[in-house]
Amino acid sequence: MIVLDACAIVDMVRQTPDGLALQQLMLNDEPAISCDLIRAETASAFRKLARTEGLSASQAERYCSEAIALVDEFYPMAELQTEALRESIRLDHSTYDLFYFILARRTGATLFTLDRKLMALCAAHGVDCVAEVSLRPEPSGHATS
Repeated sequence: MIVLDACAIVDMVRQTPDGLALQQLMLNDEPAISCDLIRAETASAFRKLARTEGLSASQAERYCSEAIALVDEFYPMAELQTEALRESIRLDHSTYDLFYFILARRTGATLFTLDRKLMALCAAHGVDCVAEVSLRPEPSGHATS
């Protein structure tokens, strides 16, 4: 099972190199879950892209719909809120991120994110997370003697 966060899902829909790499890591029948916070975060991300990159309102709406369609099941924020707040204070990390972190921890899922700080938090606290993705070829190494 996969937990999708907003930065991952936005890049997946926009088909950036990192987003395409994440899509390739998803198995055909593997369920993708998220908390309902992702609806607000993706809408906000596409609004920002409309302002900064000139996406039309209809393009932003289409991207947002495509993003939400990638999620098979939404978990209510209310069920995660107390734990997310408590852990965000304890770990000194964004409460927004902790909703995804908590959901992945509770369900034993792999968190898909492109947020480096969230990746580090997962690694430090035993939450399965995709640590790095790339479709780009590795640079050729130099021969050593």
